[in-house]
Amino acid sequence: MSFPQSQIPQEEQYEIAAQPKNKPGVWTITKHTLLFIVTFLSVTFVGIFWVGHTAHADTYLEMWPQGALFAVLLLAFLGSHEFGHYFAAVYHKVKVTLPYFIPVPIGIGTLGAVIKIEERIRDTKKLFDIGIAGPIAGFVVSIIILLIGFATLPEPDFIKNFAGHEEVIAYVENTGTFPETPPVSTSEESATIILGNTLLYSFLASFFDNVPPMYEMYHYPFLFAGWLGLFFTALNLTPVGQLDGGHILYSLIGYNNHQKVARVCFGFITALAGIEAIPQLYLNIEVWAPGFGFTSLLLWGLTLFYLLRKGFYKDHIWIAPVWAMSLLISIGYLYFVSGGFDQSGSLIWVFWSFFLVFFVRLEHPPVIYEEPLSPVRRRLGWISMIVFILCISPTPIYFLN
Repeated sequence: MSFPQSQIPQEEQYEIAAQPKNKPGVWTITKHTLLFIVTFLSVTFVGIFWVGHTAHADTYLEMWPQGALFAVLLLAFLGSHEFGHYFAAVYHKVKVTLPYFIPVPIGIGTLGAVIKIEERIRDTKKLFDIGIAGPIAGFVVSIIILLIGFATLPEPDFIKNFAGHEEVIAYVENTGTFPETPPVSTSEESATIILGNTLLYSFLASFFDNVPPMYEMYHYPFLFAGWLGLFFTALNLTPVGQLDGGHILYSLIGYNNHQKVARVCFGFITALAGIEAIPQLYLNIEVWAPGFGFTSLLLWGLTLFYLLRKGFYKDHIWIAPVWAMSLLISIGYLYFVSGGFDQSGSLIWVFWSFFLVFFVRLEHPPVIYEEPLSPVRRRLGWISMIVFILCISPTPIYFLN
């Protein structure tokens, strides 16, 4: 579906043409630079808790070089991704802001970075180029970071630099290798953090020795930053709404087809959210009302129905089958693959599901001109969809008690 140029008010066309594009002033540059500096400090501070050599440091200040290295690597990915979008927009003379880096002193120290397109993109070629430039740039940087990390891996006894890993250290001292599965902790209050593997990460890791297991990988700054880069690239390539993947797939298949694919894709995302949410609800209900844990299925089923009703604009022809598909996938995975509902994980996909419905929206708004893409663009577009599959993790973070 397309709309003729005449539908755009002449006043809007005149204002857009009259505005100076992409010539940020001193205050704008200063503002964005300060945001970057604060984000760097935030990521450095939080990075200390992930990659800091806690076994040999008496103060946090002694670990700042490790935190700063992690910040450099992670922000190299985020910066390359956002500036990929920025320079593509500048090339196509589309008005755009400089990247806004978002500091938050928890998690990994940042919520990422964003740019704001300040005028409507009117044709699919520009939409495609601006949408795909960020993932390409960020993906390349992530691969480089990972390859450097794999090529410079220390021996397994590197784990001695981190306090609280006595069982793993003892195993490494006896065998020279990491245990395949996390050893049982002697502390009832501690839980092992496990990062979810991805097809691409696993493939690259297979070519190198001394690769740490996923439950220790986050202590290695290059590997952790590279893994985060791949995962965030996959999130951005989710083919819904006005995410990068939504721009790309819309340009490839058009408005009507994209609407159908986006709804099916969102169904699978909510299935991943159910795999996280049902156990969390189950464990909490069992604490407060033993024996009633299975009401978690009802609670998640109602939440899922609400999300789909909101996201699909009350289109019940789509809501009913997607609701059933999503719920069956979640329950089937938990019952047959995980072995039950009493596991503990993150709520990344739950958050992502709500974020897509309330902030991104599932359907891509139509552009004015839907033009066929060149063969090179089409190949790049479908490759980006493959990258999405290779870099996504069904269980990005989960915990083993």
